[in-house]
Amino acid sequence: MELALNKPICFFDLETTGTQISQDRIVEISILKIFPNGNKESKTWLVNPEIPIPEEVVKIHGITNEKVANEPTFKELSSTIWNMIKDSDLAGFNSDRFDIPLLAEEMLRAEVDFDLKNTRTIDVQIIFHKMEQRTLSAAYKFYCQKNLDDAHSAAADTMATYEILKAQIDRYPEALKNDVKQLSEFSQHKRFADFAGFIAYDENNEEFFTFGKYKNRKVTDVLESDSGYFGWIQNADFPLYTKKILTSIKLRSLNTKN
Repeated sequence: MELALNKPICFFDLETTGTQISQDRIVEISILKIFPNGNKESKTWLVNPEIPIPEEVVKIHGITNEKVANEPTFKELSSTIWNMIKDSDLAGFNSDRFDIPLLAEEMLRAEVDFDLKNTRTIDVQIIFHKMEQRTLSAAYKFYCQKNLDDAHSAAADTMATYEILKAQIDRYPEALKNDVKQLSEFSQHKRFADFAGFIAYDENNEEFFTFGKYKNRKVTDVLESDSGYFGWIQNADFPLYTKKILTSIKLRSLNTKN
């Protein structure tokens, strides 16, 4: 079954220097863009992260410091990548909690105004975990009856994720509709405003903090009662996209009052 699309959707995967959203960098990005008419466009870039790739990470994805030394930086690639994905929804495997937040960090660091307010996201891993509780390689074997021989290659992982989602729609017609909006909603544990999980939406679609001394408190209430909390977050080691979302909430609240 092919995906029923009203706009393009980009499946993507990152290989990185590590797993710290605000500190680590992309070393490879692969994007598979699916258009509503079924056409496909695929691009893969090696990226110079401008920081060392730890040896233990090289052992996982095989991308060495020497391999990316002469590759373009993410800043140099950012406009090309943004032009490819800006009109699309996004999908990946563990993408809501890792790939999208880290991509947002790289985009904002490159001074691209990365904004997902009109973008739906599908996390194929969450669908898989809700249904089967496995890993990407096991998911590919389970749903597609194929071995993922080139695991931790961004291009192979991206294509496998695309094929898994199509197979999931076929396998669970009672739970999944061939509709990006429903797939996006189903593939989320919580609705987060910032993807890194520091700010979530409640049942009234209002943002609240998920951490710290103001956990479960409405963001607008906290910003009003503790004026220094905004500045503390902006100066602390939070993801850039989290800081951007917090700033937009503060500005919206100020505009409402005025």
